[in-house]
Amino acid sequence: MKCPALTKRSKYRRSRHAGIPAGLPARRLALLTDHSSRNFRIFYVGYLTSLLGSAMSRIALTFAVLGAGGSTTDLGFVFAASVVPTVVFLLVGGVLADRLGRRPVMLGTDAGRLAVQASLAVALFTGRPATWLFAVAAALLGAGDAFFTPALGGLTPQIAPAGRLAGANALLSVAQSAANVAGPALAGLLIAVTSPAVVVAVDAGTFGVSVIALSLLRVPPTAPRAPQALRAGQALRAGQTPRAPQALRAARRDLADGWTQFRAQTWLWVTTLQFALFNLLSWAPYLLLGPIIVRAYLGGAPAWGSITAAFAGGAILTGAIVVGRKPRRPLVAANIGSFGYAAPCLALALHAPLGLVAAAAALAGAGSTTFGTYFSTVMQQRVPPDMLARTTAYDLTGAYALGAVGYAVIGPIAGVLGARTLLGVAAGYAVLSSVTVLAMPAIRYLTWREPPDWGARQGKAREGGGG
Repeated sequence: MKCPALTKRSKYRRSRHAGIPAGLPARRLALLTDHSSRNFRIFYVGYLTSLLGSAMSRIALTFAVLGAGGSTTDLGFVFAASVVPTVVFLLVGGVLADRLGRRPVMLGTDAGRLAVQASLAVALFTGRPATWLFAVAAALLGAGDAFFTPALGGLTPQIAPAGRLAGANALLSVAQSAANVAGPALAGLLIAVTSPAVVVAVDAGTFGVSVIALSLLRVPPTAPRAPQALRAGQALRAGQTPRAPQALRAARRDLADGWTQFRAQTWLWVTTLQFALFNLLSWAPYLLLGPIIVRAYLGGAPAWGSITAAFAGGAILTGAIVVGRKPRRPLVAANIGSFGYAAPCLALALHAPLGLVAAAAALAGAGSTTFGTYFSTVMQQRVPPDMLARTTAYDLTGAYALGAVGYAVIGPIAGVLGARTLLGVAAGYAVLSSVTVLAMPAIRYLTWREPPDWGARQGKAREGGGG
C-alpha cells in the first residue's frame, strides 16, 4: 500500500546498453545492469518470478476449489484461512528475521512454500481435494508471507547499491504491480488450455526460482546486536537448542526492543495508525463493494478488470518515474501520493463513467507506488538495521489487522447505509487522514537520510553468508 515537484533532469543520453530505448535515463536502469547491483539483480529476477506465480495461483485456487465441488462459502473459508496466519505470525517472522538473518528465513520460507504448492498440485492431478486441504495449503502460504515480508524489509537495504535504496523500493513495487496484471491473464490462458493443477505446479516452480536466486546472494552481515541476543543467535546458528525458558525470554526481549523502536519513531506509529484505519474504512470497502457497484451499473467483470488493470498501470508507470528520485521531504511526497486512494472510491460513489473510474484507479495506483516507495525507504533509513525486520512486522501487523475485521463488517453496514454512501465515507477518510498526517511536524520536517552503505561491507562478507 502502503509529490512535491521533483527536479527533472535536463539532459537525457542514449543508453550504452543494448536493447534500451534512447531517451530513457541510463541511471534508472543501473539497478538492473551495473556490476554493483549484482545482488539486487539476482534477487529481483527470483522475486518477480515468484510474484508472478503467486498471482497466477490465486486465480487457479479459485477455480480449483469450485471445480472440486466447493461453494462460494467454501471459497470464502479458504481465502480467510490465508489471511489470519499472516497477521498472527508477522511479529514472529520479524523476530526470526532479525535473529537468524533475513536471507536464511526467506530461503526456508520459499522452500516450504514450494513444498506446499507441489503437494497441492499432486493432490489436484490425482483427484478432487476436500476443501480443508485447500484451506490448509492457503494457511501455510499465508504463514509464509508473514515470515517472508518482514525479512524482505530488512534485506532490501543490504542488497541495494549505495544511494539507490529508493530506486530499489520503487522497482519492487513495479514488480508487484506487473505481476498482478500479468499473473491473472496468464493463469486464465493456462487454465483454459490445461487445468488449475498445472498453474499450481507452475507456482511451485516459481518458488524454486526464488530459492535459487536467494541462495546465490552474497549478503553482508548486519550490525552486531546486544550481547545476550547475539549469544542466543550464535547458538541457534551453531545448531544448539537453547533451553525453552531462555529462548522464550530472548524472544520476548526481541519483541520488546522492536516495540520500543517502533513507538519511538513518531512518524512511524502515526502512519501505521493512519493505514490501520484506512484499510478498515477505505480500502476494504473499495475492494469488497467496488465489484458489486461496477456490476450494477458498468457491466460487471470486464469493467472491474479494466479498473484493476488501470490501477496497476498507474503503479507501474509511477514506479518507473520515481526510480532515482530523492525528495528532500520523503514523507511529504509519500503522503501526497496517499491522496490518490480517495479517487476511485469517490468515482464509484458518484457512478462516474468507466473511463473516469479507470483514470481514478490509475491515480490511486500512482499514489500507492509513491507512498510505498518513500515510506519503505524512510523506514530503512531511520530504523537500526538489526531491528528493521521486527519494526516492519509491527508496522504491517498494525496496518493490516483492522482490514481483516473490515471484510467481516462491511457487508452488514453497507446493507444499512448503502454501498455508495459507504464508498463516499471511504473517500472522505482517505482525504481527511492524509491532510491530518501532512499537518504533523514529524511528517513535514523529516528529511532524506542515506542508509548504511552495505555495499562497502560486501567484501567482508563470506560467500553466500550473512544477513
